[in-house]
Amino acid sequence: MAPTRSDLPRMQKQAPIRAPRPPAVAPAPQVTEKPARKPQIMRQYDLIERVRRYNPNTNEALLNRAYVYAMKAHGEQRRASGDPYFSHPIEVAAILTDLKLDDATIAAALLHDTIDSLFGHDIGTLVEGLTKLKKLDLVTKEAKQAENLRKLLLAIADDVRVLLIKLADRLHNMRTLGYMPSEARRRAAEETLEIYAPLAGRMGMHEMREELDDLAFRELYPEAYDVVTARLNALTERSKLLISEIEKQLAKKLADRGIDARVVGRRKRAYSIWRKMERKSVGFEQLSDIFGFRVLVNTLADCYQALGVVHSTWPMVPGRFKDYISTPKGNDYRSIHTTVIGPSKQRVELQIRTVAMHEIAEYGIAAHALYKDHVGSPTELLSRESTAYAWLRRTIELLAEGSNPEEFLEHTKLELFHDQVFCFTPKGKLIALPRKATPIDFAYAVHTDIGNTAVGCKINGQIAPLTSELVNGDEVEIASLKAQTAPPAAWESIVVTGKARAAIRRATRFAVRRQYAGLGRRMVERLFQRAKIGYSDEILTGALPRLARASVDDVLAAVGRSELKASDVARAMYPDYKEERAAAMAAKPKSESGWFGLKKLTSVKFKLPENATGPAIPIRGINGDLPVRFAPDGGAVPGDRIVGILTPGEGITIYPIQSPALSEFEDTPERWLDVRWDEEEQAPSRFPARIAVQSVNEPGSLAQITQVIAEHDGNIDNIRMTRRAPDFTDVTIDLEVYDLKHLTAILAQLRAKSVVAKAERVNG
Repeated sequence: MAPTRSDLPRMQKQAPIRAPRPPAVAPAPQVTEKPARKPQIMRQYDLIERVRRYNPNTNEALLNRAYVYAMKAHGEQRRASGDPYFSHPIEVAAILTDLKLDDATIAAALLHDTIDSLFGHDIGTLVEGLTKLKKLDLVTKEAKQAENLRKLLLAIADDVRVLLIKLADRLHNMRTLGYMPSEARRRAAEETLEIYAPLAGRMGMHEMREELDDLAFRELYPEAYDVVTARLNALTERSKLLISEIEKQLAKKLADRGIDARVVGRRKRAYSIWRKMERKSVGFEQLSDIFGFRVLVNTLADCYQALGVVHSTWPMVPGRFKDYISTPKGNDYRSIHTTVIGPSKQRVELQIRTVAMHEIAEYGIAAHALYKDHVGSPTELLSRESTAYAWLRRTIELLAEGSNPEEFLEHTKLELFHDQVFCFTPKGKLIALPRKATPIDFAYAVHTDIGNTAVGCKINGQIAPLTSELVNGDEVEIASLKAQTAPPAAWESIVVTGKARAAIRRATRFAVRRQYAGLGRRMVERLFQRAKIGYSDEILTGALPRLARASVDDVLAAVGRSELKASDVARAMYPDYKEERAAAMAAKPKSESGWFGLKKLTSVKFKLPENATGPAIPIRGINGDLPVRFAPDGGAVPGDRIVGILTPGEGITIYPIQSPALSEFEDTPERWLDVRWDEEEQAPSRFPARIAVQSVNEPGSLAQITQVIAEHDGNIDNIRMTRRAPDFTDVTIDLEVYDLKHLTAILAQLRAKSVVAKAERVNG
């Protein structure tokens, strides 16, 4: 009798379950009961027979030698389960035979961290790469995890088969996790869920990813795993007839149209179900795609013919159609996805693809024919055939760009976890991006230089913010400005791709370095002018060995950061140079009173030039080409007499000459710099200042004060109010003005107000 159930995944009336929320700290897993069993080690002829099934020309002698050598090398070693340690490499090799890998890979899996010259260069290289990674399972800190991930990917760069062996190794370790101590189990499960399972998925190895996910899920959240699995098993048992009926009806419809197809029903795994319940905040019974059906056909044309049959027979659910054949995923996955209202009026989720596409969907990079026919270098051929491996190569390239291990780990996790949207350039080039990506991410995906110079965008022909969220099918046009040499640092918190974040961080670091190098150049040239000696980059290049720096820019940036003195540069270039100014300073008497001798100090150390052509460093504001900031308590504005104080690692801080804070630097004259204002009249900038206003305590007094500032084009940054007496309030205002004249005009207008008892500028 045909089933009459109205909804395939719907359950009988039971109390709904919700996805348990992961605790902030994973609970200590329960101690699992260790199964009692005798070690069953696969014999060498059984292993060879597994290989011969897909490779009749296998090198039996090689596999026999590797088997015997590894068995002897591991000797009496035992695993935590009590099994001979040799059982582990045998099981890893067996997993790789399921992926139909070549003899060299199987032999390398057997040998693990043993090696001998008798196995040749190819196998030796694979095992050497694996041996370097033997500490990867002992990760306890994120920084160490990041560094080990770098080592893994660098080993993969030489031969991607290292990754396949490592994933098989991790899979077997997860299958036998119950024998390990509790903390080791938890750590291995977390690492599997964060790194190995997503990496397997990114390489297109979905079957392996799903098993790794489930094994880690069972270890980290055993209660959630048990509940979801029990519900899945119960639903599967009740739905057997319905699943079989759908398979038969679908196969018959396709056969009637002359399409040779195999229809297979399957249910999703526990971890996948739990993640969807958590993400959508729904109960188990509300999910409509617990079961799905795969339609496997012979040719590409059959895929679209089968789709036509399905859509002409049953109505399609809007918004549930995706064509990953015409636009494959980044891991080489190709298939047509659709959902229809099928027999008995239930939703049926379908995946339509060829047998060859199915191989790649299940086994990813391991499914490529290059491992079977040995034509050319595996890495070279895979680079041409596999988009997934191309992504991996791009990720590895980031290692050469100097990002620290933690940044690299963050980038890799971002790339591993995100689903994709597909957007287009105006010329029709397809750009795959993570979901929630912005036009900034798009720009960096096209080219780093386009990202760094992006100033605007159009989405589908309409001007849109650079922070817009992109969706499938968007056509994105980026407007760039060559004059923008570095992107805003704030973009780092907006973008979602690792590539964009790394590029923004790199550009920011480069911009800061350029600022310090510019400051260092000014300081060195100023000293040389004062000493009346000649400076040139060519002479400095010759002195680089004495300064232990690799380039002129390295030297100048070190001077700007106060890691190196300008006088040291002078001595390296001119060994006879004497720091006469320091000697003169040492001869000056110390102060007796006042601001700790500030006037005497400034008369010796600081001299404001009367014209703009002297050796003083020109100051153009915060956004200039030097690392400049202004005095924290009161700032400085054009019109003030100013002095610069050099702070190591931070740049120049500009103080008005009357600032009491300068007394703190009396004993460090080497930090004082001659500076001057160098503002452009055509494009004036605002500068920070602070004023103190004593106002009458009456309604509307603050409104009158702020109105005066606004009417005179001042910009308020911050206001602090303190009640000093019943009738008066002290108001401290941080504001931005163009110059001293502008600030004076605002103060004069404030003093003219009846609600203002006093208004004056504050320094320090």
